Amino acid sequence: MLELVFATNNAHKLEEVQAIVGSRFVLQSLDDIGCHDDIPETGVTFEENAKQKTDYLVSKYGLYCFGDDSGLEITALDNEPGVYSARYSGSRDMERNIDLVLEKLGDNPNRAARFRTVISLFLNEQQFFFEGSIEGQIVGSRKGTKGFGYDPIFVPNGYDKTFAEMAAEEKNRISHRAIAVGKLADFLKSY
Repeated sequence: MLELVFATNNAHKLEEVQAIVGSRFVLQSLDDIGCHDDIPETGVTFEENAKQKTDYLVSKYGLYCFGDDSGLEITALDNEPGVYSARYSGSRDMERNIDLVLEKLGDNPNRAARFRTVISLFLNEQQFFFEGSIEGQIVGSRKGTKGFGYDPIFVPNGYDKTFAEMAAEEKNRISHRAIAVGKLADFLKSY
């Protein structure tokens, strides 16, 4: 089995990704390797932030690793919150972040949005990138209690419920992260 460090301490993300890659790969979190540093995310694109995470882990620990950056892009808000999704309101409080999105959107009829994930993988002295996205709509109020982040206000196209109303298995089949991680897993299996 191949061991990879996933540059996160977000238990939800780790569970989602482990479920997608299956038992062939053993994922370790930052905590598992004793990394308690605040890894910089100063890029202006998802690609730059994902690469910063893997570059940091490679330089400090020398391990095979991957990092991701994900976010919500809302058409009517000029693709905000984008790379600032986790700290859109100036804090990492997702309730405040959701409130700000809903406030800025107001009654704008254009509710089009997409979730994007970019993964940077460092393996055998090479860097690889994988991307996934899913289009959808922002609803006017929170619905559902599952998931995390902006899941309670995002309904993927073709569905009538938010990510937060879906069972984890359903969301993991269609999410932006699932698409990117699926590409990562396919690459690793054929590497």
